[in-house]
Amino acid sequence: MIRIVTRTRLAAMQHDAEGARERAREVQGAADRAYAGHLRTAYDLTADAEASERAAEADRADAEIVREILERTETQLANARATVTAQAAQIDALSDDLDAFAGTVVLLHYGKLHSVHPDRQAAERHAASFGVGPGGWSPVADRPVEESAWLISPLSKWAVADGGDAA
Repeated sequence: MIRIVTRTRLAAMQHDAEGARERAREVQGAADRAYAGHLRTAYDLTADAEASERAAEADRADAEIVREILERTETQLANARATVTAQAAQIDALSDDLDAFAGTVVLLHYGKLHSVHPDRQAAERHAASFGVGPGGWSPVADRPVEESAWLISPLSKWAVADGGDAA
């Protein structure tokens, strides 16, 4: 089939072809812009993922450090508890000793320490071995302790009177 094309028709076809090429260029430009946007988005997402992975790795390292510190702290706490337990036992033992010493008395001879006894009766028996009778246990009212031959005094009072912790 042969077709005869007139100049007007040819010009119209050339004009349509030019419009189609322009439209193709516009579509190609839009496609290029969409592709560039897609590449930027993919690049940004990749960078975000890598940054997130680095942050997660840093957080894992921090968690390991915290775990080690916690283990050391738990060990120190166990040691401190053992020390407290040992000290509590020592305090109980010392308290028992203090209770035993609560009735302890000293036998003084002219104000000087002669001997230490668990109770008054033991001190009196010891002094009796030196010939001291039951009436010789306290100083005469007007004389100082140093002028009394024998005196029985609680250990705590004698220690304070002899320069102990009394203020």
